[in-house]
Amino acid sequence: MARASLSPEAVVDHALRIIDEQGVAALTLSAVAAQAGVATPSLYKHVRNLAELRELLSARVMNEMSDQLSEAALGRSGDQALRALMDAWRAYVLRHPHRYFAMIQTPDAGRAEAGERLIGILLAVLRGYGLEDSDAIHAARCLRAAGHGFVVLEAGGAFGLPEKLNESYDLLIHMISSGLRTPR
Repeated sequence: MARASLSPEAVVDHALRIIDEQGVAALTLSAVAAQAGVATPSLYKHVRNLAELRELLSARVMNEMSDQLSEAALGRSGDQALRALMDAWRAYVLRHPHRYFAMIQTPDAGRAEAGERLIGILLAVLRGYGLEDSDAIHAARCLRAAGHGFVVLEAGGAFGLPEKLNESYDLLIHMISSGLRTPR
């Protein structure tokens, strides 16, 4: 890619290619510059440093996930929306494990819009269970923790017992949906 066609978005594209092919540890500004066919200092016109690149990359991943989760849950409610959301979440992570692992999970102003969009989708699904306000926030935290935990362990190859993972994931969704339908 010629230097003239670089932009922050293009730099993120190059970073994602590196992560997809080589993993998170391979992401450096010099690797991105080599991928883009430019000298490392040329990147500084588009990103301040590696930390900013990671911020932009995280926002991109959150937005990709939001697109897929939103599309999956659209037009559904209750258990159907929950299943669609969780299946889409799992599918994204299994398709792009390195991207998911590269995503910065903590809230930050640089990713606020992308993070709010992603959480907004979770909250919309939870409204199908009649959850609002702080009840919805608590449920979203539990849903995120359960979904994230399962897919991170699965993508990392941490489930070694012979039972089928799809059956375990179905049970997880059942347990979550049952809990959401049970008043506290």
